[in-house]
Amino acid sequence: MRQRRFLVLWTLAVAAATAAFVVHLALRGKTVDLGYRLGKARAEQARLREVKRVLELEAASYQTPRRVEMVARTLLAMTPPPPEKVIPIRVAPKAKKKKGGKVATKGSSSEAKR
Repeated sequence: MRQRRFLVLWTLAVAAATAAFVVHLALRGKTVDLGYRLGKARAEQARLREVKRVLELEAASYQTPRRVEMVARTLLAMTPPPPEKVIPIRVAPKAKKKKGGKVATKGSSSEAKR
């Protein structure tokens, strides 16, 4: 009886140790897998930051008049128009506001209506 009890307890102890070891291995494997995935995500993040930096520099270069002219001439094959095609535009002076919040324009005064 005593020997049988010892055998049952010994079997339970071995089974518990084996189960704990298997759980430990599973958790360790999951940790390693997550470590690899984290490393890949960080590498992707660094790559995307570099791409963002390059794109910001490129966007800034497109905002300069020299770059716009270069792109227009090379990629779009644009040239300045000949002088006979240029139409000058006169900009009208800004209208002055009267005291009532209305805009004063030529011929809008009450004397002009009489």
